[in-house]
Amino acid sequence: MKRLIKYLSAYKKEAVLGPLFKLFEALLELFVPLVIAEMINQGIGAGEAGKGTVIKLMLLLVALGVAGLIFSVTAQFFAAKASVGFVTRIRSALFSHIQKLSYTKLDTVGTSTLITRMTSDVNQVQTGMNLALRLLLRSPFVVFGAMIMAFTIDAKISLIFLAMIVVLSIVVFGVMLITMPLHKKVQARLDSLTHSTKENLGGARVIRAFCKEEEETDSFKTKNYTYAKSESFVGKISALTNPVTFIVVNASLTVLIWSGAVRVDVGGLTQGEVVALYNYMSQILVELVKLANLIVTISKSLACASRIGDVLDIPAASFEGEEYTGDGSVEFKNVSFKYEGAGDTSLKNISFFAKSGETVGVIGGTGDGKSTLVNLIPAFYPATEGEVLVGGRNVCEYSMTSLRSHIGIVPQKAVLFSGTIRENMLWGNENATDDEIIEALEIAQAKDFVTAKDGVLDYFIEQGGKNLSGGQRQRLTIARAIVSKPRILILDDSSSALDYLTDLNLRRALAKLSCTLFIVSQRASSVMNSDNIIVLEDGEAVGQGKHADLLENCTAYREIYETQFTGEEGVR
Repeated sequence: MKRLIKYLSAYKKEAVLGPLFKLFEALLELFVPLVIAEMINQGIGAGEAGKGTVIKLMLLLVALGVAGLIFSVTAQFFAAKASVGFVTRIRSALFSHIQKLSYTKLDTVGTSTLITRMTSDVNQVQTGMNLALRLLLRSPFVVFGAMIMAFTIDAKISLIFLAMIVVLSIVVFGVMLITMPLHKKVQARLDSLTHSTKENLGGARVIRAFCKEEEETDSFKTKNYTYAKSESFVGKISALTNPVTFIVVNASLTVLIWSGAVRVDVGGLTQGEVVALYNYMSQILVELVKLANLIVTISKSLACASRIGDVLDIPAASFEGEEYTGDGSVEFKNVSFKYEGAGDTSLKNISFFAKSGETVGVIGGTGDGKSTLVNLIPAFYPATEGEVLVGGRNVCEYSMTSLRSHIGIVPQKAVLFSGTIRENMLWGNENATDDEIIEALEIAQAKDFVTAKDGVLDYFIEQGGKNLSGGQRQRLTIARAIVSKPRILILDDSSSALDYLTDLNLRRALAKLSCTLFIVSQRASSVMNSDNIIVLEDGEAVGQGKHADLLENCTAYREIYETQFTGEEGVR
């Protein structure tokens, strides 16, 4: 929580006024038993002569209640404002920090874990902060205030209060120390449950295609049961707090009433004072129960705050550096790369040079490192060995924002956001005109189907592009990259859903662009006209050159080509 408390700085006033008004309310509450004692001794005990006193004291009780209500509502307002504002700033900082994490860190932490941090954990911190501002000072103040007020009535009998508070403190803080580490384990199991849910929802079609519904349901039930069992175990320990508290307090009340009766008989106490002592002990009971529940909530919040702090402590990728002013040339010098935690390298000793304006094809089988290679160009991952040069300088020397603003990337998975086609295109260039967008759509072979849509550029795309076909999504993502007018354009197997004619027309249109073009594909037809083709096999470049040369000198390329082109076309 110490790492997060700085986000409360903008709400210092509310964080002070909330507890302060709660203390005012508690102070008024401590006077109520004294007023009742006075009403019994001076009013009710005096018979008819004390009616006026009773009425005055009743009006005083009403005034104390109204004032207490005003203080309570005011305190709630400030506490809610502070806690909501506090968590809003945390959530914003957390999201901003996640955006700055490198791909390596995102892969290590995992999407489901980050989602849990942004939702469940943050909400739990908000609940804990709200309760802490309202009760963390008020409850101890009432407990010790009631004990002090009891000592002013009778010091000897008030020792019962002192013994009770000591016992209950041991119970409350003992439960907190036991449950706090357990709450961390419970939240970790919630991460696993969230991850399972995310995978099942995202892969629903695959699960049904392979008839794995029952297996996935059983797997989810197992994880859900494990989570529920852990939560139940912690809940059982936390649930001991209330009954133990009631036992201790009720035992103390029994001793108090018995001792008070004895003192009244000998004239050491009045009946009103015994009632006041009883009321003070009842106040202590209520506040200790509140405090016990508060401790449970705070222990959860602290565990969640620790998990949020762990994410914020992950070093962000450096976005500082020189502005990118070079051309579109790309050079790999003996580059090797290994994913964090992987057993073997994904790329081994890759070297090539692409002049500005050239087209480079990258081909190979599944898992041979094609996507990994092009992901090193915009520095999504740092090279483990060797250097990746763009515009003649190492990519690590550039400002990441500057570097990536000049690189257009179309990833394997076509990702579109809910909104109009125009809004999606403006991701590439927020200042692009409709004419520039239409031009990019035409190059990407998307103009025909876009102009046929109702509203054209104002056609609304649902989340994930669910109302578009796979080929339409791919062409729109290509157009989005073209809108940015990049110096380097990377197509990472982004035409796999296109038919051969559309793919051919796309490549012809792309060839007219004045940028360095990287085409990653498993189709030989997509890369065969490239200025340089890099053939990858198990992360190694087993061949480089033009199509004709590779057919003669590279066995891996020839095998790929011959499996895709047969008969007369293959011979040709």
